[in-house]
Amino acid sequence: MALLEQWRKVAYNEQMDKQKLQQMWSVYFGHERDIYAELLKNPDEVVTGTVKELAEKYNVDIMTMTGFLDGINDSLKEANPIEEMEEDTVVNLGFDKALLYKNMVAAEADWLYNLEAWNDIFDEDTRKALYREQKSSTTIRKEAKVYPNDPCPCGSGKKYKKCCGRNA
Repeated sequence: MALLEQWRKVAYNEQMDKQKLQQMWSVYFGHERDIYAELLKNPDEVVTGTVKELAEKYNVDIMTMTGFLDGINDSLKEANPIEEMEEDTVVNLGFDKALLYKNMVAAEADWLYNLEAWNDIFDEDTRKALYREQKSSTTIRKEAKVYPNDPCPCGSGKKYKKCCGRNA
């Protein structure tokens, strides 16, 4: 069984005791924060190695590293083969800084997008702009409804019901 499948069986196990699951996630988020803090110290370096080597480098177990690789994959410049990944699969952690920041915001992971290391990567205005950009990208905006007696949006000057509304 591939590592990712094993990770997801544990991480999203609905039969597991809720308190145990919450404790597992709490420990995971601490490790995740520590790995990101380390990676952000030198954001232009592309860290590579096998899953096992990276787990050892960051002092975590294989399952924690698998979860981390699953989480960061959408932010990488070159995605890893996470679906069929095994301990000896070579992976990279070459991330797009802006995309990573926005994905952390999207995940509502304030313990990650508020890491001190971001201050050395982006100034405050850039971080705010990235934050707003991410938040607005998920906002659904409804277009104003056009009623029959409203002026036609095509600009003809006629009422909607006598112009484009007739074709609807």
